[in-house]
Amino acid sequence: MAHQRPGDVLCTHKTPRVVAARRLTARSGREESGRFLAEGAQAVREALRHGRVHELFVTEAAASRHQELVRAADEVSARISLIDGRAAEMLSETVTPQGIVAVCDTVTVSLGEALGGDPRLVAVLVDVADPGNAGTVLRVADAAGADAVLLAGDTVDVHNGKCVRASTGSLFHLPVARDRDIGAVLSACSAAGLRLLAADGGGDTGLESATDLAEPAAWLLGNEAHGLPADVLRSADRTVRVPIYGRAESLNLATAAAVCLYASAMAGPVGSRRG
Repeated sequence: MAHQRPGDVLCTHKTPRVVAARRLTARSGREESGRFLAEGAQAVREALRHGRVHELFVTEAAASRHQELVRAADEVSARISLIDGRAAEMLSETVTPQGIVAVCDTVTVSLGEALGGDPRLVAVLVDVADPGNAGTVLRVADAAGADAVLLAGDTVDVHNGKCVRASTGSLFHLPVARDRDIGAVLSACSAAGLRLLAADGGGDTGLESATDLAEPAAWLLGNEAHGLPADVLRSADRTVRVPIYGRAESLNLATAAAVCLYASAMAGPVGSRRG
């Protein structure tokens, strides 16, 4: 099958495929189609390696800069469409469009699939509202060797453009599951043999004195402004506070997540990495 290559036909902002892809910048469009946009060279590179890419939109300048990505898209039978600057702006959620955007299948899986295979370390985001924070936690979880990231309650859509960019490709590296029923997520973690460790500024145990971090664990991480709900704190096996040695009032969500996940990762072996 012949695939469109850069230089064949220029797609404008009025081209039906560009208009359809533009709908993926809205959550409703993503949920309806089961697809989302990955913008920028790093996100596109990881999508081509680990995801399912249907189409690559690329400006002439970006195609020249990233010839290896254009070749890789052709190798996986993705359609390659050259776009003009206006179309690039329509498909971008950044101030300065990078000129390269992939249309990908959404990556979320079921709780059962995400927690399969004897997990050792899992991050659970509960009611996290900021997509940049969610994406950064995905990146941290990936770096710490976590087996999965679970989105519970009213957590932001992991396919949000800002979340995808903040994850710098990690969205494609480890299982991600979403369930609005927080209780179901916590029960699934417990059933998978994971202790529920709630990161909380008022936790009853300091991270520095925790002696059981090598055990399989699911770290519960709450909303940026309100933290974890009271019922979630009550459901946890332990509430853990990150010590503040200086005069800072607190740590932001992504930083606290990094400290907690790495504390567990360094205390003992983490689960096997997903290729």
